[in-house]
Amino acid sequence: MSENPTQPGPGAGPGDDLMVKAEQVHKSFGLIHVLKGIDLEVRRGEVFCLVGPSGSGKSTFLRCINHLEKISAGRLYVDGELVGYRQRGERLYELREREVAFQRRDIGMVFQRFNLFPHMTAAENVMEAPVQVKGIARGDARRIAEALLERVGLADRMNTYPAQLSGGQQQRVAIARALAMDPKLMLFDEPTSALDPELVGEVLDVMRQLAEDGMTMVVVTHEMGFAREVGDSLVFMDDGVVVESGHPRDVLTDPQHERTKAFLSKVL
Repeated sequence: MSENPTQPGPGAGPGDDLMVKAEQVHKSFGLIHVLKGIDLEVRRGEVFCLVGPSGSGKSTFLRCINHLEKISAGRLYVDGELVGYRQRGERLYELREREVAFQRRDIGMVFQRFNLFPHMTAAENVMEAPVQVKGIARGDARRIAEALLERVGLADRMNTYPAQLSGGQQQRVAIARALAMDPKLMLFDEPTSALDPELVGEVLDVMRQLAEDGMTMVVVTHEMGFAREVGDSLVFMDDGVVVESGHPRDVLTDPQHERTKAFLSKVL
């Protein structure tokens, strides 16, 4: 088990109402310092939106939440547990990949690109992880897949292959696939950015329904209307730091920081 050079500070993990807590999270790629001390909290059942210009560190931070990227310093908790590390005394030690994979089972992620298996039908794509990771019987996994595809409006596309689906339909299959693992947290990395404009709405509608159902969601997005309408909290990031945060309507209609004002003037 490799030792992480991070020196953790004193203190317990986050409270029971927190799903995600970041404490002074840094991430560097070589000499490039991408995240520069991120502190933020996501509460259970909250829709937490991350906005900002390209290259601001939003997607990198999202990938750190499920340890697809290893943080360089600081701490990240999901549901009260350190992500990717175990603490012993005053040191953090990196978990084995098998242990990290076990943590990831509870965190669903939807990427910009759909990443569906092209040789599998929609239902088979949704079934794969429950069968292979959780050991669920194929018949039970099929029933889960059918229910989830119906939930995202694709009951009539169960046996359709990805190449025969529109981009919006493929992204809805990807959402159903993430939900098949019954996650307690969903991460969305600009889920509509690869879609034609007329297909964006059908994906956002599914995300709205998830929010109404109480799913905790962290969403990197350029869809300011969605953030304003559905979001509970919004963070504006730039150059690896949190510049401004608050309720989406407050930040979007009355930004306090000049950098936030400049960014929003170009996207609203």
